[in-house]
Amino acid sequence: MEKKLIIVRGGGDIATGTIHRLWSAGLPVLVLEAEYPSAIRRQVAVSEAVYDGETVVEGMKGIRIGNWEEAEAVIAEGDVPVLVDPQGEAIRKLHPVVVVDGILAKKNLGTYKEMAPLTVALGPGFEAGKDADVVIETMRGHNLGRLIRSGSALPDTGIPGNIGGYTAERVIHAAEAGIFHNVCRIGDMVNAGDEIARIETAEGRMLGVPAAISGIIRGLLREGYPIPKGFKIADIDPRREELVNCFTISDKARCIAGSVLEAVIPYYYG
Repeated sequence: MEKKLIIVRGGGDIATGTIHRLWSAGLPVLVLEAEYPSAIRRQVAVSEAVYDGETVVEGMKGIRIGNWEEAEAVIAEGDVPVLVDPQGEAIRKLHPVVVVDGILAKKNLGTYKEMAPLTVALGPGFEAGKDADVVIETMRGHNLGRLIRSGSALPDTGIPGNIGGYTAERVIHAAEAGIFHNVCRIGDMVNAGDEIARIETAEGRMLGVPAAISGIIRGLLREGYPIPKGFKIADIDPRREELVNCFTISDKARCIAGSVLEAVIPYYYG
């Protein structure tokens, strides 16, 4: 590959903010994803290209490729290649100058500092100087987006950020394991108690999933996805006037993206 390459592990909504920022800055990016991504904010997740072949987020087109050799041609067209490669085999083949771990699993799923000359990790589960060169704080609050060059990001609290006065209530988790089925769509207005989805259990029961609060469905898991009990399946924004937010990169993702770019640019052009 002629240009120095950046590889981002993960293509969910937060990672997509970073991918979009790097792409907007004219930097060549390859995205590595799991075989079956589980993003709920699917309208702003480049991981959807894994299922649909391609997806567009705020003017950036993500295109699924079959192997790492196809990445250069997609980048040359001004698009972002997305490769199913959860183990990061392409990193060893392509020798990127930067690797960004944007999986946000709240733990390290295999990223190590020596993967690239510069490694950046988003959120908890990494220690700067040991697992990555730089860790980016992802907890909402005063330190969101802070570059950490020694130590770790704040541990996950399990409590979603406050939006419109709601925290845990706005995020819905599966009451039982099964196959997920959509009743509503992202962008739909719902009232508390409305059925937004169903879970088909192993026994063949169809369990309705009610909205916990009234608002706009901002995130909803993909139809037919197999889920364990407790899996995050939906996100409701109580601010009914904020429909456009369902289809645009969030403030949190943009803040984190700016911090990643801050870490990358001096190294990339240095």
